[in-house]
Amino acid sequence: VPTEVLERVHDAGFVRAFLDGTLDATAVRRIGLPHSPQLVRRTLLEVEGTRVAAQTALSEGLACNCGGGTHHSFHDHGSGFTIFNDLAVTARDLVHSGAARKVVVFDLDVHQGDGTAKIFEHDPQVVTVSFHCRSNFPFQKQRSDVDVELEDGVGDREYLQKVAQVLPRLLHEHKPDILLYDAGVDVHLDDRLGNLSLSDQGLFDRDLYVMRCCLAMGVPVATVIGGGYDADHS
Repeated sequence: VPTEVLERVHDAGFVRAFLDGTLDATAVRRIGLPHSPQLVRRTLLEVEGTRVAAQTALSEGLACNCGGGTHHSFHDHGSGFTIFNDLAVTARDLVHSGAARKVVVFDLDVHQGDGTAKIFEHDPQVVTVSFHCRSNFPFQKQRSDVDVELEDGVGDREYLQKVAQVLPRLLHEHKPDILLYDAGVDVHLDDRLGNLSLSDQGLFDRDLYVMRCCLAMGVPVATVIGGGYDADHS
């Protein structure tokens, strides 16, 4: 991903320091990952993957990056295992290039997309939506355009009802040119960091509903995989 594309969202000093390996210890600790050339390469590929997925979705209707969802990254710092915010970089790039006039970031990861919300808090061309567990990280929440806070233990039925209450109305109101979908699986009942209780079938139904709803209304969808923390590493 070109540096100038990153710097439309992120502070130039932060971008350079991460790429050069000169972030201070506090910044590295906030990110939670030790710096390495491999991390730099992975980070850049992850952001570029989301940009390519969005460009592909605009022409094909649907595309997925098998990475991404780095929604805890802010303008001038990384956080929570994320460095550059792929969703924010992609949304800003789409608007800047004229490929889209209105973008919706639809974040169903169990954690609030706090970095994305903050970056676009005064940008009417990018609509930020976050469904997240109220009690979970980040403990200092930001204000998205739409926040749906869920209590611990919410399962398939209640979760899917809430998504169905918000998504069609959102698409009708904003008429976005594309929806960037963070399909985090850390809402699963077996996720060790999630606190929600969706089943395998619930996750399948959620993702299918989002894609069918968008495509039925003519809105392209680019998805990223978001978070997921399985205790079984076998």
